Amino acid sequence: MGSSHSKSYRLAEDIRKPTIGTASLSADEPSTNKRHHHGFDADRDAKKIHSACKGAGTDEKKIIEVLSSRTSEQRQQIKQKYKALYSKDMEEDLKSDLSGNFEKAVLALLDLPCEYEARELQKAMKGAGTDESLLIEILCTRNNKEIVNMKEAYKRLFDKDLESDVRSDTSGSLQKILVTVLEASRDETQQVNAELAEQDAADLYKAGEGRWGTEELAFNVVLAKRSYPQLRATFQAYKKVCGKDIEESIKSETSGDLEKAYLTLVSCAKDCPGYFATLLHKSMKGAGTDEETLIRILVTRAESDLPAIKEKFQQTYKKSLAEAVRSDTSGDLRKLLLALLH
Repeated sequence: MGSSHSKSYRLAEDIRKPTIGTASLSADEPSTNKRHHHGFDADRDAKKIHSACKGAGTDEKKIIEVLSSRTSEQRQQIKQKYKALYSKDMEEDLKSDLSGNFEKAVLALLDLPCEYEARELQKAMKGAGTDESLLIEILCTRNNKEIVNMKEAYKRLFDKDLESDVRSDTSGSLQKILVTVLEASRDETQQVNAELAEQDAADLYKAGEGRWGTEELAFNVVLAKRSYPQLRATFQAYKKVCGKDIEESIKSETSGDLEKAYLTLVSCAKDCPGYFATLLHKSMKGAGTDEETLIRILVTRAESDLPAIKEKFQQTYKKSLAEAVRSDTSGDLRKLLLALLH
């Protein structure tokens, strides 16, 4: 029941219909073909989950088997079927039966990625302090369609406007860049305009290095609105004008959350899977493991660029992402995450 054969099927499907799900993605983004599982049957899956939760003990193995081998859309169908069969929410039943990080991962899988991200954003802003790093990680790495879906999910789940909440929970320069990113108006064409790249590079130089006091507006417009291929050309042009990488200038001209937001935008334009591979590595490096980051990235990227992230992780750290997860997690969480990576 694992998803090993679904993998080959998925590859075959990629080859056969390369246009599925890519219409609104930039060509930088991989297509969103899912792990379609042969003979998907929502009814059978819902009954399996129900029997896994029934009685004295919980059958975690069964839960992992079903959830890890289905696409996000299929999991929505299983939830609907469960409700129809048992007049109860599958999430509620699982919540009362599971705990800890395994529960977090299972519940994350039951949301559509945009809903899960909306919940994470709300969590980042709820209460006294704001988790700016989380806002940056989610908002500065998504394409237009993902941002639009996230805003809609936020409205649907919390009956509030994401942009208004971000405005009231952040301030100054960070607020400006996040609000610009939330407009979801990045150019997603693939053509590179060399003249524009040089013009933008000159504007960024003037705004930052060229005179004291960074003029953020130029950075915001360029980093949030230009396409990824265009930005890569701009960064090369910048290096010519300035003699150093854009990251170095950002580090010397900005600090704190603004620096983090700019570096995230640059990093994603250069190599988004690389950005997530680094984040995953950081979440497992050192004494404790940051399971929340691990769960968030593996669940939200599972159906977009996870294969590319795995490849990048292997190249950079000379071990597979699965090996790293295996040595840094344990129990049912480990089993579930490894099944997602399979």
